[in-house]
Amino acid sequence: TIRLLSSTASPPNVFGPAHWFQTTALLGPNHCKCPLVQISITVIEARQLVGLNMDPVVCVEIGDDKKYTSMKESTNLLQRYCSFLVGVSYPDHTSSPAPEHQFYHKWAMMSDPDDITAGCKGYIKCDIAVVGKGDTIKTPHKANETDEDDIEGNLLLPEGVPVERQWARFYVKIYRAEGLPKMNTNIMANVKKAFIGESRDLVDPYVQVQFAGQKVWATTVQKSSYEPIWNEQIIFTEMFPPLCKRMKVQIRDSDKVNDVAIGTHFIDLRKICNEGDKGFLPTMGPAWVNMYGSTRQYTLMDEHQDLNEGLGEGVSFRARLLGLDVCIHATLPIPRGEEEDMKSKFTLHLPRLMSSATGKIEEFFLFGSFLEATMIDRKIGDKSISFEVTIGNYGNQIDGVSKPSSAKKRKKDGESEEEDFGAILPNTLLSLCAFVTDLMVINGRNYFHLPYFEKKPCIYIKSWWQDQRRRLYNSNIMDKMADKLVSLSLFPSQRDSMGQQAKQLRTQVKRNTIKEKLKLVQNFLQRLRFLADEPQHSIPDIFIWMMSNNKRVAYARIPSKDILYSIVDEETGKDCGKVKAAFLRLPGKKGFGPAGWTVQAKLELYLWLGLNKQRKDFLCGLPNGFEETKAARTGPGLQSVPPISLVYNMKQVFQLRAHMYQARSLFAADSSGLSDPFARVFFSSHSQVTEVLSETLCPTWDQLLVFDDVELFGEASELRDDPPIIVVEIYDQDTVGKAEFIGRAFAKPITKMCDEHYGPPRFPPQLEYYQLYRGNNTAGDLLAAFELLQAGLPPIDGPTDPERGPILPVPLGIRPVLSRYRIEVLFWGLRGLKRVNLALVDRPRVDIECAGRGVQSALIQNYKKNPNFSCLVKWFEVDLPENELLHPPLNIRVVDCRAFGRYTLVGSHAVTSLRRFIYSPPDKTSNNWASAEPVSAFYFDTLCTQKEVENEKDKRKKKKKKKGEAEEEEETDESTLDWWSKYFASIETHMEVRALYSHLLLTCGWWVYNQELEDEYGNFEDWLHTFNLYRGKAGDDDERALDDDRIVGRFKGSLCMYKVPLSEEITRDAGFDPNMGMFQSIPHNDPINVLVRVYVVRATDLHPADINGKADPYVVIKLGKSDFRDKENYISKQLNPVFGKSFDIEATFPMESMLTVSVYDWDLVGTDDLIGETKIDLENRFYSKHRATCGISSTYSVNGYNVWRDPMKPSQILAKLCKEGKLEAPQYGPGGKVKVRQTEEHLALTVLRHWEEIPRVGCPLIPEHVETRPLLNPDKPGIEQGRIEMWVDMFSMDMPAPGPAIDISPRKPKSFELRVIIWNTDDVILEDDGFMTGEKMSDIYVRGWLKGQQEDKQDTDVHYHSLTGEGNFNWRFVYPFEYLMAEEKIVISKKESMFSWDETEYKIPARLTLQVWDADHFSADDFLGAIELDLNRFPRGAKTAKQCSINMVRKELQLPTISIFKQKRVKGWWPFVARDENDEIELTGKVEAELHLMTAEEAEKSPVGLGRNEPDPLEKPNRPDTTFLWFLSPLKAIRYLICNRYKWLIIKMVLATLLLIMLGLFLYSMPGYLVKKMLGA
Repeated sequence: TIRLLSSTASPPNVFGPAHWFQTTALLGPNHCKCPLVQISITVIEARQLVGLNMDPVVCVEIGDDKKYTSMKESTNLLQRYCSFLVGVSYPDHTSSPAPEHQFYHKWAMMSDPDDITAGCKGYIKCDIAVVGKGDTIKTPHKANETDEDDIEGNLLLPEGVPVERQWARFYVKIYRAEGLPKMNTNIMANVKKAFIGESRDLVDPYVQVQFAGQKVWATTVQKSSYEPIWNEQIIFTEMFPPLCKRMKVQIRDSDKVNDVAIGTHFIDLRKICNEGDKGFLPTMGPAWVNMYGSTRQYTLMDEHQDLNEGLGEGVSFRARLLGLDVCIHATLPIPRGEEEDMKSKFTLHLPRLMSSATGKIEEFFLFGSFLEATMIDRKIGDKSISFEVTIGNYGNQIDGVSKPSSAKKRKKDGESEEEDFGAILPNTLLSLCAFVTDLMVINGRNYFHLPYFEKKPCIYIKSWWQDQRRRLYNSNIMDKMADKLVSLSLFPSQRDSMGQQAKQLRTQVKRNTIKEKLKLVQNFLQRLRFLADEPQHSIPDIFIWMMSNNKRVAYARIPSKDILYSIVDEETGKDCGKVKAAFLRLPGKKGFGPAGWTVQAKLELYLWLGLNKQRKDFLCGLPNGFEETKAARTGPGLQSVPPISLVYNMKQVFQLRAHMYQARSLFAADSSGLSDPFARVFFSSHSQVTEVLSETLCPTWDQLLVFDDVELFGEASELRDDPPIIVVEIYDQDTVGKAEFIGRAFAKPITKMCDEHYGPPRFPPQLEYYQLYRGNNTAGDLLAAFELLQAGLPPIDGPTDPERGPILPVPLGIRPVLSRYRIEVLFWGLRGLKRVNLALVDRPRVDIECAGRGVQSALIQNYKKNPNFSCLVKWFEVDLPENELLHPPLNIRVVDCRAFGRYTLVGSHAVTSLRRFIYSPPDKTSNNWASAEPVSAFYFDTLCTQKEVENEKDKRKKKKKKKGEAEEEEETDESTLDWWSKYFASIETHMEVRALYSHLLLTCGWWVYNQELEDEYGNFEDWLHTFNLYRGKAGDDDERALDDDRIVGRFKGSLCMYKVPLSEEITRDAGFDPNMGMFQSIPHNDPINVLVRVYVVRATDLHPADINGKADPYVVIKLGKSDFRDKENYISKQLNPVFGKSFDIEATFPMESMLTVSVYDWDLVGTDDLIGETKIDLENRFYSKHRATCGISSTYSVNGYNVWRDPMKPSQILAKLCKEGKLEAPQYGPGGKVKVRQTEEHLALTVLRHWEEIPRVGCPLIPEHVETRPLLNPDKPGIEQGRIEMWVDMFSMDMPAPGPAIDISPRKPKSFELRVIIWNTDDVILEDDGFMTGEKMSDIYVRGWLKGQQEDKQDTDVHYHSLTGEGNFNWRFVYPFEYLMAEEKIVISKKESMFSWDETEYKIPARLTLQVWDADHFSADDFLGAIELDLNRFPRGAKTAKQCSINMVRKELQLPTISIFKQKRVKGWWPFVARDENDEIELTGKVEAELHLMTAEEAEKSPVGLGRNEPDPLEKPNRPDTTFLWFLSPLKAIRYLICNRYKWLIIKMVLATLLLIMLGLFLYSMPGYLVKKMLGA
């Protein structure tokens, strides 16, 4: 095996962005939840791995969980499915989610994390899916996908991240921190002080930086310092742009036992950079960063320590980190020598930062006034209550700070300075005495309020911060722009201008562009919100704590920018100088669940924050009519001292009228599945409740609550424009214990002053819907109206209800206008009723109630024998509002009638909206049409269709004749087509197969739905609806409870409502049955015998059930008492099995109408495990007008693979539909020009295919189809465990018997034999050196195998001592294999290991691999090169070795290709290639080969032997004599070597020697010869 490389596959966020409700602003955001999700990773294959002849294995790691694929020897195919069931926290919701929560067939780029300079190490093709509760994964069909994928264009990278990323250096500069809390308990602090003295600080801080999952970098530890100074720089290297968007910076306290986090801050890199053309890399600071976390109370165990780690919203200020200076610089690849140096020196010291680098320190002034404190929880209401307001550490009761020394030094002598009034109140803490008065105590629920009547206490804090107001001002401007964009339509003054803008926009927005324009506006709004979040704000947030006996109980956190003052209105915070409601909540984990739903206190606050020199107008926003009360102190600066309280002499007396009409879809709080709701209304310090209504989820109180003598302080005009908020809480009354909280709504009343007229358009107020919230989840709707009246009150219309006691109903002007309606109820039957109190339901009855009126169904005498009702239709009349939006819900309750007159509730259902059941009369203009007209029109359509078919066939024949015999072979033989041909032709994702069978789509199209058939056709509720019955207490998301667990049965029926009296035109129709009302022409509900035929095609993406990551699936069919287990035909080790099974079941509707199709995992030992199941309600399909009994084929054939399946012919079906729709019988014309057999059936079929176009009665009829249904497991509710493709046919036993079932059994592969003859090689690189001469040579042999059959490797003999790279073999390889023509895959069946019980079937692309090797005697053979040929499409071989080049591999996609399955025999030259040290492809040789494909029958008739063996032996190769020359004749070998290599050198040397001899002789004889000549001798 190889050492695993790592792939950083970081999807930005597979979950969509969190949806925060409008109560977030009031109750605050919740902590990050960790939902249970299933992460499925399918590893398909690997390519371009660095290395030769590897045995790769892939490791998938999530957290501490690891899973491995099986090892694949000498291959790059890695089929393995890994699944994890984990809880995932997703605090960062700003990333764009992946479509449908999955990545399909993406290539993950592998890299080595230990070698940052190395590049890509290969690619792994994988599928990744993250499935949560209720998610559905739409997996594309994978029947025949193309083998060659575009790797570069399909990488596993987030959107916008480039393929090629460069390395960058990240610089994080840390200067100093201040405001750190004491990190020791009181006991330990005293011990330390005794040993080290009083002057030592009790914290040892250091800063830790973490990014992209890399190791942690940290600064040095500063011993004993509350204000540590580091002046250090942390440097690390990471790819840019990074896949991780946030950097974690944390201050920690060093301890010998365990380091503890002080505070955590996350830096979002997207907020400190700009990706535009004029953008910049992430850059920030130097700036102050505020850190928040747990409270600054020092105990031995901090229960909110998770907040210091950054998990959840901080509840208190922890520290400030100065100079968090972040910058990124792109770098070139780091040299090898500097790499280790960079890792060792990641921390550098910096010069000290100038004090003015982060801005000028200014004096800020915070003022607050508590106008009201109500809704205080009764658990703390009987103790002393105080409030603490802090900004940073200023105002903190435990370790508050005073004026910094740096600010004091700036004051020069002789300058006028305001009197320091910060010491008027110690620690600027407002403490209130324990005088509390309770509100109305009703039904065991107490709320208290503090006695803030005329006197309103105030607080003020002076603090010193760096002046970074400009950043906060810009943030406020963008916030207001976004708010204005959202609520633009709410401003009456802008309606005229909006009208002009709307007219201009209307000309630009078309039907096809409206979604684009809306998305554009939403993206703009999201961008504004994103930019408004300023990452560099120096002023900390304001915390308001309610303290009981000096113990912090509840808090509210207010961003400082929201109350920041500016002289420019657009820059001022949205809540600055305004009275706002603040709801206090519990801190940390205490805020989860029911404890977090309750309000701890409601404050009416006035806050103002600004520069101290601008505080002259800090009281301008308060309600007028107050007098300031200042501290009893004298001095020259008394006038500038802020007040300690405000006394209001001006107050207004109002009367509040709360018109509580009704609520709907409330939370089920009782075990019966219902609630006993009542509402409590809170306004100021007043509270009233409605009456309790028993056992309902949709109460109609119709009650007026009157609050008299409500005192509000301030001017009347101010109260008119901005009245206080109203809180409405809904509770469930229990006989034992306290009332249970259901939900809460917020509203503002419409205010009438004494000088206003009580009349239109503002009065009387209209009823409105208010959303109820239970935590962050919706809990129903409240229909109510609220009005606040000052004086000159209009009388309350109507007397009190004598039956309900002294209860005032909603006045007539406000209650909706009623009309008389008749509601008809179709009682069809009850299904799947569960036990009640361990007893079976035997005699059930259905009660229908709406607005106090109702009707009861007939009693089912024996539910087990016949669960249908004997009387189908009943009706009742009721007064309902004319406005459809105000219609009350309709309640369906099922009771079981037991002995002695007892009635037991079985379950209930509330129909919240009746709009879809309102009867609308048919269009009169569409009723008068002749039945012959559509038939005639469709008749001409049929003629055109048939002409097109004939013309298409003629064109196809002419094309084949022109292209010659080779193309005529591609003509598909009609006799070879089967059902799978139709199936593959209907899958649009497989273009090759679709092109192959394109002519089939004209004649036999087959719909393959990628979802359930019910989703396509509205659950088949065209006239028969299914209502789920619920019982039991509803669960919250925090408790992970599903409503499916509360379903105890189903009621089948329908509703129809209309105003009375009904038009006489409808009742005068022929055949109108008054007893059936609007439910005319529906079938009877008597039991009926049905033949159910279930076809199961295949399953995809099954969840692995075995430890090896596979499963052994088989199908189980259950219908009533019938149970078919196809256990003996299980498919071994498959997650995408092809079943191809059909099952015939006889059933009786309605007793046996729920079909369950399950997929089980076969186990040798123990019980089989359920993988998943799907349930289908056959009854709704059987009676649906869409005719889901048997799909309508697109053609009518009496035989062949496309035979008509329905026992009724198209003409009979059409006649039946016309009769049921009260239409005239269809009429057929003459045959026409095109002669087609059975013309009437073809015409009728065409009408059926266009039946939805028939007026009044038309609806789409279901075609021949395959539906894809999700498989679910009850142990993992809501999470898909795979998908199954199937369809169901149903035939009534009263009709003629249908024909035999279609044969959809899986295609059996065809046996082939591939014969490969290796003739010669050429230009093979020479690897070895000669033993005696040192000459380059190679001992060449060729190895080959088919992909997936590595154990069947075949080698040629060795061509020894090839000196030129030429090899002669004449060697034959023979590869028998099984092949599926339609899917273009080789089928291999083999055991995975010696311990496997049976064989596993694999489908692998048909690829031939040829390799050239250099044989060695005493070491491993050397790999020289390889070529892989896709037998379906590979380049034609070159005719000669010279024409064979590396371009045949590099430009493979551009060259024409051939298929061995069509060509049958191919011969040519192909190149061998390998990768060099630079990962470049190089030519390493050439091979001359011949490929011959034969069927098994042909091969049996003409057998051949392997190598050069009998039968049909090949000739021995004519190899040079030098092959074995050194062993046989050394002298001859030496002569051969000298003659071949040194011949010309020897000749030159001989000639040179002769020349030298002649020259020597000449010089030797020349003197004597000259002497003789001179002497004349």
